Amino acid sequence: MADLIAKRPNSELLVALAFGNYFLRASHPKILRRHEVVMRKYCVFIVFVLVGVSAAFSSDWPHWRGPYFNGSTDEENLPSSWSQTEGIAWSVDLPGCSAATPIIWGEMVFLSGVDTGRDMLLAMCFDRANGKLLWQDDIAKGISRDRRSTYAAGSPVTDGKLVVFFYGNGDLACFDVRGRRKWARNIQDDYGPFAFLWTFGSSATLFEGKLYVQVLQRDVPVGGRGLKDQKNESYLLAMDPDTGKTLWRQIRPSEAREESREAYSTPIPFSFSGNQQLLIAGGDALTGHDLETGKELWRWGTWNPRRISHWRLVPSPVAGEDIVLVCAPKNAPVYAIQPRETGVLDDSAIAWVSQDVREVSSDVPTPAFFDGDFFVLSDLRRCLSRVELRTGKVKWTIQTPGDSKYEASPLAADGKVYLINHSGDVAVIDATNGDVLKVIPMDKPSGGEVIRASISAAHGQLFIRTTRRLYCVGKGR
Repeated sequence: MADLIAKRPNSELLVALAFGNYFLRASHPKILRRHEVVMRKYCVFIVFVLVGVSAAFSSDWPHWRGPYFNGSTDEENLPSSWSQTEGIAWSVDLPGCSAATPIIWGEMVFLSGVDTGRDMLLAMCFDRANGKLLWQDDIAKGISRDRRSTYAAGSPVTDGKLVVFFYGNGDLACFDVRGRRKWARNIQDDYGPFAFLWTFGSSATLFEGKLYVQVLQRDVPVGGRGLKDQKNESYLLAMDPDTGKTLWRQIRPSEAREESREAYSTPIPFSFSGNQQLLIAGGDALTGHDLETGKELWRWGTWNPRRISHWRLVPSPVAGEDIVLVCAPKNAPVYAIQPRETGVLDDSAIAWVSQDVREVSSDVPTPAFFDGDFFVLSDLRRCLSRVELRTGKVKWTIQTPGDSKYEASPLAADGKVYLINHSGDVAVIDATNGDVLKVIPMDKPSGGEVIRASISAAHGQLFIRTTRRLYCVGKGR
């Protein structure tokens, strides 16, 4: 049970255990027999509820990094061999290319996207059983400002009641799962234009009844973007998911310079010393924040002492038990940090650093945590490594198959690691020893388009987004 909670930062589980402990304590021999029987019945009931919540939670993929916010899932019997025509439950055409990951809850698949022909940002929902488009909503005109990416790079997020879409132009749109729009707002209208050299991209996080987004940006305009008459502030924003109203906005200071202030990462929930908090990486720092107020609890940031000015950050942090892995950019090492409860942390907080193992590095992909280890995909060095949680020891390293670059973050599940490269080749890797089990071509991109969307897993199936198609692989349950 302790392992379950460590992997699944979920308030329902903690509440259920708390009630269970209360009822067990109440079942003392001195208490009346009638009360003891009642309490035991309640305890049995809560165990069943706990098991039910656990099963439902692990079968879905509600967030960009999955049910545990770490790129893994408990799913079993996932496919290891298929083709574009064999082993496919269904596939559907998409009207444009996007880096957003498919999000799955029950019988619904949510997807952010674009309609290239209409120059329109889209929110979409498909039937997991057959791929039928259940609903679609036009979000805004204008899909991009440069050729590298679109505004639909961020992935949706859902709690099974609401689904929220967040776009790189600042648009947020919330729907119930049947497609009825609940609210919409644009945070650039509210807090000023984004000051990013490239197109901003980050996913929202829905956790503990709040919707969180982060904007870590330059303090001065760049390329004519950003506020010109005042400082651009980086911030963490919490909203009421039912209404979209701001609950609080926490300014996040940074000592970084120029592009190093920019981050494309996503807020990640983390349980530390029994308390839930939110991890934010970017601006030359890793910080932990209080869920209720956004207050910064602790900060570590000794990895760029020379204040290199081009260290924009893409990977999100990933937690394994009480260790947080954060990737310095541009072929720099990864750092394993053991936070303290409060304050500015020095180098004593570093559990290990991959300084002497150049292959353990990541400029774009976010690592996964699975089976007690980190799986670090290096897009620049074209390697995948399995690394021990507490020591940083490399259990194995392999060259990624093929000649194309892998920027999509790895999925780790069912004893396998799933990767997809720019060309649409899916590599299935044995998580135990790094053997390449299969390489499956899924696309032939053209017109300068590439594949950056990570693979999702839910209900015994894989969900693979190529440049112009969404595939559901496997029979499912």
